[in-house]
Amino acid sequence: MKNKQQNFDDLLPEYDFDYSKAKTNRFAQKSVLHIELDADIAQIFKTSEAVNHALRSILQALPPMQITT
Repeated sequence: MKNKQQNFDDLLPEYDFDYSKAKTNRFAQKSVLHIELDADIAQIFKTSEAVNHALRSILQALPPMQITT
């Protein structure tokens, strides 16, 4: 008997997945966020560490924010 690959677009209607109960994968690595800087900013902040340092300095000057998840 030959193996027949199933196309995931052809899933039957009874396979209605409820993703509202899905949880994040605790074993997955953290994702890396890629941000593109304008050329004039990139000339000043040459590394991600320099950008992070500047942003942390700004955050210290701001009043504390409540972060909710």
